[in-house]
Amino acid sequence: MRRSMILTASVAIATAALANDTTASSAAGGLVLERTDDIDMVSEDLFVSADEVRVRYVFRNVSASNIDTIVAFPMPGRDLGAEYEGDVAYPSEFATRVGGKPIKAQLERKAMLKGKDYTELLGKLRVPLAPAGIAEATRVMDGVTRAEKQHLISTGLAIEEEYDEGKGMKKHLVPMWTVRERWWWNQRFPAGRAITIAHRYVPGAGASVESPIAFRKLRRTDDGKAMIAKYCVDTAFIRAVDRLSRTGSDEGPRMPDKRVDYVLTTGANWRSPIGSFRLVVDKGRPENLVSFCEEGVKKISPTQFEVRRRDWRPDRDLHVLIIEPQQ
Repeated sequence: MRRSMILTASVAIATAALANDTTASSAAGGLVLERTDDIDMVSEDLFVSADEVRVRYVFRNVSASNIDTIVAFPMPGRDLGAEYEGDVAYPSEFATRVGGKPIKAQLERKAMLKGKDYTELLGKLRVPLAPAGIAEATRVMDGVTRAEKQHLISTGLAIEEEYDEGKGMKKHLVPMWTVRERWWWNQRFPAGRAITIAHRYVPGAGASVESPIAFRKLRRTDDGKAMIAKYCVDTAFIRAVDRLSRTGSDEGPRMPDKRVDYVLTTGANWRSPIGSFRLVVDKGRPENLVSFCEEGVKKISPTQFEVRRRDWRPDRDLHVLIIEPQQ
């Protein structure tokens, strides 16, 4: 007997724009199985650092029949409008193994705006759906007919901007759609058996050249307070920042930060709670400072911190702040 369903990985955009020279981060998350009461997440082993995210799941089909499904890992939506306004970092180099063997995934790519799919329209105009840079899409859109330009503007897919090359004012179009990509493959969950699915990637870590947390005045602003709450920054962390910052330096406190976000709440969507959950957060260097919202955190090495849970349904996502005092 074949059962058909969709297994997806949830992703979300997490912005972190509080100071100049800031890169916003993009969060990727765990696999989600929709519309089934037959598959459990037996365990999840998650490693998070600014350089790499690794996660290994064990799933078990508790039914008496094989379950054939599409497994998908959507990438975080690439908002071209946000890229035009500032820097955004996206996860990259996704690699997945099933039962220890690499899988061949197919890529689905769409151009979305306000819930509507414009892939076909942009394809007809030969506009790149996922341009390497904003200038690439602008160059192509500037070459379409006047009527086609007006259509792109009226739909909201592009905005018209004036610029000056020294020879008078000119206009060009700037892309405003969101690129939605997902990698997918066909997967069988054998009846009554467990299988492992593991993936790794480079996270879209946000960063600030000077962390807002290092500035006393910024901590008292609404944005500063929101950042403190998001990463559960406590008084001990603040004291350590103040002690290590170069407050007398002409270059500022010299306390850059990195921020990594991971969607944990997808783990609450399975048939039963996650049987065994293990999280390891690595702050990179022993002298770095790290803060994130978890209970029962145990230090297991000079740079690593561990959290363990049993029969757990996560009710919030993971946000990790790493501050790197400069020598």
